[in-house]
Amino acid sequence: MDIFSSTPLLPALMTALGIGLMIGMVRERTHLETFAGVRTHALTALAAVLATSLGTGPLLVLLGLVLVLVSLAYWRSAAQDAGLTGEIALMVTALLGSLAVSQTALAAGLGALAAVLLYAKTPLHRFAKEVLSEREVHDGIILLASALIILPLLPDRAIDHYGVLNPAKLWRLVVLVMLVGAIAHVALRLVGNRWGLPLAGFFSGYVSSTAATLSSAGTARAEPELKSPALAAALLANVASLSLFIPILLAMAPDYLHAIRYELGAAMAVLLLLSVFGLRYSHEAITESSVAQKRMFRIQHALALVAIIAAILFLTAYLNEVLGPQWAVALALFASAAELHAALVGVAELSKSGALPHPEWGLFGLLLVSGSVKTGIAWYAGGRDFAWRFGAAMLTTLCVVAAVTLLRG
Repeated sequence: MDIFSSTPLLPALMTALGIGLMIGMVRERTHLETFAGVRTHALTALAAVLATSLGTGPLLVLLGLVLVLVSLAYWRSAAQDAGLTGEIALMVTALLGSLAVSQTALAAGLGALAAVLLYAKTPLHRFAKEVLSEREVHDGIILLASALIILPLLPDRAIDHYGVLNPAKLWRLVVLVMLVGAIAHVALRLVGNRWGLPLAGFFSGYVSSTAATLSSAGTARAEPELKSPALAAALLANVASLSLFIPILLAMAPDYLHAIRYELGAAMAVLLLLSVFGLRYSHEAITESSVAQKRMFRIQHALALVAIIAAILFLTAYLNEVLGPQWAVALALFASAAELHAALVGVAELSKSGALPHPEWGLFGLLLVSGSVKTGIAWYAGGRDFAWRFGAAMLTTLCVVAAVTLLRG
């Protein structure tokens, strides 16, 4: 401890040395012929620390020398290897060495990340060229543009009379919906068809649990031997839909999420446990998932969802002011029959304004209406037996949520 206090530059030097050695070793292992190996990277990182400690002038001189060095190296090797990775890596080593003087932990983390990126050259190239499709690249660019370009430009304040329509919050929700869809799509592609219908149902639930229930019920009617995995798929789709409550409420109404955390966790746990009973299928029941063949997300769906949420927020605020909270609550519950997540935000806003004194029962009402509608869909598409089993799972979930609410009250 005395050594560090008497030599304040020592942590930065040690961190820079570690960064240089780490990046240099990766470069030497992945490229037998490289102009900058372990020693060059380590010495460059140490020189950057010393130059930074001496002032801006010496640091600029060092960076200029490194720039000249990498330019000469590229000029000599461009005919054989047109890549710039080695040259950029040396520049990054110098910059991270300089950063270690003021932000040691950040420099160490970025150094490790740089080493990982350099080491993962082959899998990254294969992923970009062979695994990703053109459609997935297109969707990824849309997601990045939505999050990094559009979102920072939107005003983070309410623009309506009732103070419920915040452009930044609403667009943040668009980004979250697209991000969840992208994560679900990538995860399903990674596991492939190994887990069959239940896993496909789970990821479909992030798009629409109602549509996933309809599809699973249709599968159960068309192929009776798949009734158990189809039921598991429908239940897991509703687990996914409930899990989507978390990012939505974190973005729009974190206080409401805190109020219903136990009821929401209980509902997800019950549905997850009940879905296990639908996983008893034979090897022949494993089928190709259609989800993996579709797009990562559809921005139209995300925009439509947020448009519905905005409309319900505005209408519930209007009804709450003009006709009273009872009409506003009725509208939110009625809306859950068509779009559960939009209705959820409406109920959360009513709870925030005081129109809904018991937020836990608001969640119960949403699940009751949504579960009833989905049970009817299951009856129509899957038959009486499938609907009875699905409805029993929904009823069990409602009973557990009610019990948790009563115990907390």
